[in-house]
Amino acid sequence: MVVVGDGKGRVGFGTGKAREVPEAIRKATDNAKKSMIRVPLREGRTLHHDIQGRYGAGNVLLRSAPAGTGVIAGGPMRAVFESMGVQDVVTKSNGSQNPHNMIKATFNALKRSTSPRAVASRRGLKVSDIVSRRGDKEGKE
Repeated sequence: MVVVGDGKGRVGFGTGKAREVPEAIRKATDNAKKSMIRVPLREGRTLHHDIQGRYGAGNVLLRSAPAGTGVIAGGPMRAVFESMGVQDVVTKSNGSQNPHNMIKATFNALKRSTSPRAVASRRGLKVSDIVSRRGDKEGKE
């Protein structure tokens, strides 16, 4: 299994099988490049919102984090976030510890991630109507 990314929010994974290890890695890399997805990032360093993903018996919870937190994730998920270019994220894995299921559950969650711009255009609103200023309280005006 191979995870590839550009460090700017694009990431993909693939698997390859062959008699020789280098050939299996080449196949997995080609497969990963074909399956790349774009994930919207806030300030280029973290996710916009918390997301839950599921695949088989594997459950993952991905949470955005303040600057300086770092990547707090287990092995397979850490590879995904580091290749994607995320600097601050907190994750929790429940259920299956199988790396294949964990990565597929992570990608299931990342595919459902949306940016405030996409939500605003879908609802016909402005981005400022959806995202209140960070640090402001809702009832305080």
